[in-house]
Amino acid sequence: MAGKSYPGTMTTTPTADWLRLDQQICFSLNAASRAFGGVYRVILKDLGLTYPQYLVMLVLWEHGDLPVKKLGEHLRLDSGTLSPLLKRLEGAGLVRRERSTHDERSVEVHLTEDGAALRERALQVPRRIAAATGFDIDEIHELRTRLDQLTTALDAAARAEASGAS
Repeated sequence: MAGKSYPGTMTTTPTADWLRLDQQICFSLNAASRAFGGVYRVILKDLGLTYPQYLVMLVLWEHGDLPVKKLGEHLRLDSGTLSPLLKRLEGAGLVRRERSTHDERSVEVHLTEDGAALRERALQVPRRIAAATGFDIDEIHELRTRLDQLTTALDAAARAEASGAS
């Protein structure tokens, strides 16, 4: 780590303050994520979904039937995390998993009729979440854009760190 230069070096606070909890962007992001989780938990209860299940449904509503691997790529989840989610959604009658007819190693995820119909009821979720933030649509768009930029930068930094470590 010594000798590395990072863009955006923190210069506005003394070095000793850098290790304060309230100075950590990771903590702020984690706290915001947990707060979102609490709001989503209440709102999604009406749909009978957990937040991770809701994310799976969003991808399927947007893209249609997908292989588990592709679904995991969209959600940034591995199959070990995704499989239990899909099992519960299948148990609820919202999705169906089937071996691919083209490649028996691949499992395809399909929306059921009930899963597709749930989309109509889910249309109120983004509006309720937006209202809970107190942000207007432009502020939400700007925040999402900045978070996407942050994710891209952190992914690149992680790849660079990993390649430098080997």
